[in-house]
Amino acid sequence: MKKIAILSLMLIALASCTTTVPSLYTWNNYSEATYNYIKSRSDADKVALMKTYDVMIKKQAGLRKCVPPGVYADYGFLLIQAGETDKGRDMLNKEIELYPESKTLIAHLLNSTAK
Repeated sequence: MKKIAILSLMLIALASCTTTVPSLYTWNNYSEATYNYIKSRSDADKVALMKTYDVMIKKQAGLRKCVPPGVYADYGFLLIQAGETDKGRDMLNKEIELYPESKTLIAHLLNSTAK
């Protein structure tokens, strides 16, 4: 009887240690795409990273159901570098809307891309 009680307590303790807390954000293959682009700086990896950002923006399944901090800003900056200035500026403004604490940095980026 004592062994059963100890075994039961151990199972309860082990079961309470495992958690299945879902992530706040959906990251898709962000880490891999970012690493590949930073490593190679190739156009193909840049396109892959931009596609990853696009998917992250369109399909957020995390708890917050919103884009992770910095994604709109990074994507916007890449779009501006690619010559898509208006779309890039829109992304930078979305970063400010979602994360107001980024306003100072994003305002600097927006001013540097002013027409």
